[in-house]
Amino acid sequence: MAMTSQEMLAEVNRLVSAAEAKDIQIRAIGGVAVRVHDKLGHPLFVREFADLDFVVAKKQRREFESFMPEAGYSPDKQFNILNGSERQIYNDEERGVKVDVFVGDFVMCHKIPLETRLKADPLTIPLAELLLSKAQILELNRKDALDISSILFNNETGNDDRVINLQVIAQLCSNDWGLYKTVSINLQRVEEFIVKELAFSQEDRDLVVRRAREIQNTFKEMPKPIAWQLRDRVGTRVKWYIEVEEVDL
Repeated sequence: MAMTSQEMLAEVNRLVSAAEAKDIQIRAIGGVAVRVHDKLGHPLFVREFADLDFVVAKKQRREFESFMPEAGYSPDKQFNILNGSERQIYNDEERGVKVDVFVGDFVMCHKIPLETRLKADPLTIPLAELLLSKAQILELNRKDALDISSILFNNETGNDDRVINLQVIAQLCSNDWGLYKTVSINLQRVEEFIVKELAFSQEDRDLVVRRAREIQNTFKEMPKPIAWQLRDRVGTRVKWYIEVEEVDL
């Protein structure tokens, strides 16, 4: 039987605590991490989770590989041999839980560096990077749009890691035009999604839209290096994202 969302949240806490006891830094990413920051508990954002996702520091990869069997998870040996320096898969067959682990950086449609950012939050990656990890998805689906909406609804923007850190978003997106472009497109999509598809009150809708636009305004004001400006001139005529291969498990 699949674990409930509450059981998955409890498992995130257990794994992070057990890893910390061995001085290993892991932090949650993905849908369960979004749920951790769902302070207001709006019913629109309640859902179950298919698996758990984590990031581990690259420098602690070997310790982590020894830790996971001790924590009750078996490695997907073939996948990990082929991809283990960047991504790993573990399974708890008895409870039907899969754990997807990114090593050092989150890399999907775009790369989000996390190696030095795993201490900013006690349980998940920082809110700024969590938002970007969802907003970097080229083919945004309803679940992803809901996750972005949840982050914006539940968390203020600002200039430190207790909130959605606009300084971090500006730094990452001024260094990577492609990331900026996809995130910018998806924030506009989320605004349209909020207005057309979510049963929000006008007040709640305005709140999410305001925070999305605060990020868009950050893009307008952030430093734009020469390389960024040159890439902006090329625009979407040249592919600006990484082709994501499906993981066949």
